[in-house]
Amino acid sequence: MKIYKTTIRPVVTYSSETWTLTAKDENNLHIFERQILRKIFGPVNIDNMWRIRNNMEIDKLIEGAGIVRFIKAQRIKWMGHIQRMDQARPTRKLLD
Repeated sequence: MKIYKTTIRPVVTYSSETWTLTAKDENNLHIFERQILRKIFGPVNIDNMWRIRNNMEIDKLIEGAGIVRFIKAQRIKWMGHIQRMDQARPTRKLLD
């Protein structure tokens, strides 16, 4: 998880605060995240039979902190930053 959270997720979510996420975009991000995490954690061995991890197992591993939730939290954090800006700053003028 440390590798994913420190190297992969920051690259994928670079400047995501300004994205407009559609349902299709969110679905594609979930798919990407699950693919990466399946490769990181590998298959499961049950009774000498190997199988890939299902979506519920992946969700348990990330404990509900998926990439879409992370992006939405970053957007809220960025909005608070803009709200605290001086009224004369161009970014704040654009928001107002």
